[in-house]
Amino acid sequence: MVKGEDFEVEGVGLHSGVPVKVRVLPAAVGEGRFFVRVDLPGKPVIPARIDSVRETTLSTELATEWASVKTVEHLLAALVASGVVDACIEIDGPEVPLLDGSAKDWVEAINLRGNALAMGAVKEPIWVRSGDAFVAALPAEGMRFTYGIDFAVAAIGNQWYSWSPMVESFAAAIAPARTFVLAEQVEQLRSLGLIKGGTLDNALVCSGEGWLNPPLRFTNEPVRHKILDLVGDLSLLGKIPVAHFLAYKAGHNLHIQLARKLSMVNG
Repeated sequence: MVKGEDFEVEGVGLHSGVPVKVRVLPAAVGEGRFFVRVDLPGKPVIPARIDSVRETTLSTELATEWASVKTVEHLLAALVASGVVDACIEIDGPEVPLLDGSAKDWVEAINLRGNALAMGAVKEPIWVRSGDAFVAALPAEGMRFTYGIDFAVAAIGNQWYSWSPMVESFAAAIAPARTFVLAEQVEQLRSLGLIKGGTLDNALVCSGEGWLNPPLRFTNEPVRHKILDLVGDLSLLGKIPVAHFLAYKAGHNLHIQLARKLSMVNG
């Protein structure tokens, strides 16, 4: 995203199945990142901040008293990793389009080189957990994200990946990783009114026999996508503090809990 330029992207929301158009424009310095629901009366503004989070079921939803927007994490991850601190995100529907299930198209549309993730640093370990799942922010010399997942299906199994934005670019190592789902969960999720827009073109689907829609972009694409989600959720802090973020079997709910703790510590 070159300063002074904007871009538009159209697609379908993963959970709503609703066609939507997003227009991203530069905002004034200090305004931060925020959504504008241009389809609603008064065009309500929804700040992309941690205190706007309303729901974390299979995606992150932001809301105010007057409006909401769902599945914001991929776009926000692309913006923060590309160094876009201030952005007005106009959207004419209730959910950010899923596109191909990754952040690849967002990064290409933003068209900005470099990393500007970090602001400040974590001084003491901070963590949240639920059962054996956890996510932590540990003091570190440089930023790093390490994530582990563990699934009973053999095609996924136990995966770990550690990514440093100073060593590998977000655009190459994380952005192309697509969202994924277990085939056995699809009908249940649809019965709950979720993933109405999910297809084999925008999500990886895995069964006990293997992947229904190969090939994968990385041998460990699922765990890389979890890092993408974590970066997107932490972007609600504005900029992400320098730390080693370590997670295992976590998800949006634990990501947001950690971000809230970090916001209290870093003010």
